[in-house]
Amino acid sequence: MVQGALRGPSDYSREPPRHPFLRINAKEPFNAEPARRDLAAAYITPVDLFFKRNHCPIPVLDDIDSYYVTIGGIAGGPKRLSLDDIRKLPKYNVTATLQCAGNRRTEMSKSRKVRGVGWDVCALGNATWGGAKLSDALLLVGVSYHTEITASGGKHVEFVSVDQCPEEKGGPYKASIPLGQATNPAADVLLAYEMNGEVLKRDHGYPLRAIVPGVIGARSVKWLDRIDIIEEESQGFFMQKDYKMFPPSVDWDNIVWSTRKPQMDYPVQSAICSLEDVGAVKPGKVIVAGYALSGGGRGIERVDISPDGGKSWFEAHRYQKQGVPYVAGNLTSDKWAWVLFKAIVDVKGDTEIVAKAVDSSANVQPESVESIWNLRGILNTCWHRVRLLATPNLRSFM
Repeated sequence: MVQGALRGPSDYSREPPRHPFLRINAKEPFNAEPARRDLAAAYITPVDLFFKRNHCPIPVLDDIDSYYVTIGGIAGGPKRLSLDDIRKLPKYNVTATLQCAGNRRTEMSKSRKVRGVGWDVCALGNATWGGAKLSDALLLVGVSYHTEITASGGKHVEFVSVDQCPEEKGGPYKASIPLGQATNPAADVLLAYEMNGEVLKRDHGYPLRAIVPGVIGARSVKWLDRIDIIEEESQGFFMQKDYKMFPPSVDWDNIVWSTRKPQMDYPVQSAICSLEDVGAVKPGKVIVAGYALSGGGRGIERVDISPDGGKSWFEAHRYQKQGVPYVAGNLTSDKWAWVLFKAIVDVKGDTEIVAKAVDSSANVQPESVESIWNLRGILNTCWHRVRLLATPNLRSFM
């Protein structure tokens, strides 16, 4: 338990201020995303426009001098690390995209109804996270790099939050990752205390959160209280009864949660952000721009654009940092971050613009949402389509 800290009240009376341009998808708990054009305007997402994903009220941690994280499941018994202890470890800055598993859920619900917060295509963001590597913190308490299993049989690392979730009957949010991933310095799992060079905001996990690059955002636990090495994966609600991928044949009458493993890496994904789902445009040149990303550190090999609903295709320009050519797997590229894309389409009449991405392992987005529909509406990675209505006398999108 965090000592000397005040928990957030259950009536949402101490919620932090938010940017007025955010699209609010749920007020209690607060869930919101930026507009498409705002999201794609920059490679690094401004903190205020970074999507907000919560399952319960935002905790209030006032007495930061008394804050510490307890690391358990280690030889010699639990050890406490203060924020100062963590700050004394080598600091790393890791640029990584966090994406909610429910991104594009609203689109999936148009095929068949799903349960969950309705998200457009902006339930993600790209930030530079600053903090200590989890592998260094575990080394500090006696767990060596690249440890797959401890002498006591520990094979997973569980992150436990300060917050109080209805799904956990008032208990904390929790999630786990394999110990081998946690102790691998190259996996870049962070105990982050900064976001884009600033102290974490309350919405994003102040004072300390986990960042697990390449994995669905549900595993990057905010407001850390404990880190425990355990034998089996976390038995928390959001590991065992949520965020699992089921086939389209499973519904709420025949679901058996134990038949599927918790989702970790996210699949290859892309979306057009310069246009809405249906829009009137002036005939002529139209900018098609957006993002593409894949899980597990896989880069984006290409983004394909179709100007005619999938009949013909051409390749979009891909980029991350200005003036630095993007090459998947290159040391100059951010392996955990999204790739932005841009293309010009000559619109002569009503048409459908389609985007699909291919990652460095040749994984391709599926064509239809029907083939990947699932009752929780997660991992909607089908081709992204927008409908353009050619309308004279409108200003150009160029």
